[in-house]
Amino acid sequence: MKDPLNSQKVVKFAGLPPALQAAQLLADLGAEVIIVDRALAPAQLWDVNRRAKRPVALNLKTEEGCAVALALIGTVDIPIEGVRPGAMERLGLGPEACPDQLIYGRMTGWGQAGPMAQIAGA
Repeated sequence: MKDPLNSQKVVKFAGLPPALQAAQLLADLGAEVIIVDRALAPAQLWDVNRRAKRPVALNLKTEEGCAVALALIGTVDIPIEGVRPGAMERLGLGPEACPDQLIYGRMTGWGQAGPMAQIAGA
C-alpha cells in the first residue's frame, strides 16, 4: 500500500522532539503535516524530522495567534502537541477545543499527572 495516510491532515505544535518524530512518521506514511513554530524562536530548519512539512510561525501567547491556531486545528484530522500538561488548555487549544477530532496526539516527558508531570522531558 502506497501512502496509506494520504488523505489525512495533521498539525503539529512546537514542543518536545518525540512529537516531531511522530509527525514525521505520519508524513512518511503520506499525511499532509503542518508544523506550528514559535514566532519568537527560530525554527531548526536543519532538523531532518522537518522534511516534507509546511511550517507556520505563530505567537500562541497572543489572541490572534491562538485564533489562527484554532482555525488551523479545525481543518485537520489530527492535532499533535508535546508540551507540559495544561499548556494547550490554558491557550484554549486543548482536546476540549477539538470535539470533532478523531485523534488528539499528546506527548509529555513524564505523563499528564503525578509529581514529575510539570518537569520538562527530553
